[in-house]
Amino acid sequence: LISKTGKKTVPQIFFNATHVGGNDDLQSLINDKERFDALLNDVITNEAPPDAPQIPDPDTAVPDSDVGDFTCEPDEYAVLVKNLRASGLIKDHRRFLLVQKNTFVGKEFVDWIVKTKGLDRSVAVEMGQKLIDEHFGHNLKSNQMFEDSDTLYRLMDDDESTALNAGEMSTCEPRPAGELGEDIRKLILKIYAAFLSADGKKVNYKGIAGSDEFKKYVRLTKELQRVNVVDASGDEKVAFFINIYNALVIHANVAFGPPVNLWQRYKFFNTVRYIIGGHAYSLQDIENGVLRANRKGVGMLFRPFSQSDPRLKVALDEPEPFVHFALVCGAKSCPPIKTYSTDGLEDQLKLAAEAFLDSEDGLTIDMNKKQIFLTKILSWYQEDFGKNKEEVLQWILANLSDGERKSQLKELLDGKSYKVGYKHYDWGLNS
Repeated sequence: LISKTGKKTVPQIFFNATHVGGNDDLQSLINDKERFDALLNDVITNEAPPDAPQIPDPDTAVPDSDVGDFTCEPDEYAVLVKNLRASGLIKDHRRFLLVQKNTFVGKEFVDWIVKTKGLDRSVAVEMGQKLIDEHFGHNLKSNQMFEDSDTLYRLMDDDESTALNAGEMSTCEPRPAGELGEDIRKLILKIYAAFLSADGKKVNYKGIAGSDEFKKYVRLTKELQRVNVVDASGDEKVAFFINIYNALVIHANVAFGPPVNLWQRYKFFNTVRYIIGGHAYSLQDIENGVLRANRKGVGMLFRPFSQSDPRLKVALDEPEPFVHFALVCGAKSCPPIKTYSTDGLEDQLKLAAEAFLDSEDGLTIDMNKKQIFLTKILSWYQEDFGKNKEEVLQWILANLSDGERKSQLKELLDGKSYKVGYKHYDWGLNS
């Protein structure tokens, strides 16, 4: 692709050996009827020459698996939860002036286990702790310990939550974070592609909402509730949370519609959330809390996670600047959508950065006026790329693919005479 086009973005479109460019170029070409008909006629009447891109052999195709029809290993503690619901222990409890709905008492749970299973109280306490550790339930206090006392506990699906995957819990054994994140991302992309307009520029979000495929997707997101992300490696967390962030954006646009003004965008990024590993994560929490190592985001007065927040254990140790070119926020100026995996993650992220910086959305240079125009992302999150504009430009230079644009940027930086501006950010949704 790179040798034939000099580009790292897709699609790149050919008529036999004639490269016409990307999708925007194709749409413009279609309006040029004379040239379009000539190229089309070339394809119809002539065999593709040896230097044209070769159509892949159908025998090499990988069968398309429907991750929506997944099967899983049943979790033995899901059976315990079912029995607990039938026991009558879960009810409303009054504590001082407050009524705690749908809760159970630790001591009563232990009594029930001892009576129905004939186990020691110490073993019953261990089982209660397991319910917390496996994210089936939680202590109403911040201390996530199970105690043989009057302390109140609540099952996770009894919490009042606006998370898009809240409600009935999965009964499956928790899957590895990386594997689950990829499956969720692949399924939402498959749905996304099925409802893409003919010109590839718009998405029919209303059509997605009524589809059977989307219902499968919503069921799959339930698996996130109890996934173990605390013990994941740094690369596993990066790949997982990029995939989940990008999927959550599409899910939220389907569920609520696109934000159309500044206040709605603020609310969207701060209130749209999934329950992941027993805790709620908004888009803001994922981007700034986890992937930017708990740094303040645009317009934020405080860090996303306090020192006592259990989600702080999930945050990266250092911010990962490349994630800014991998996160898709649903706006037209966002980096292109892609699925990420732990294997080869560094190369995938670098390629995403190169592709974005090679596009007009990422970087433009006017050599006559000695002006450099950057994506607004590099202004909002400058501290992730360098201490000042010069360090940011050096970061860009190091991560641009070889070509005219890189040579031009190097020339301007070497000459130390240039102006830096930022592009207008198009918040219009891809729909």
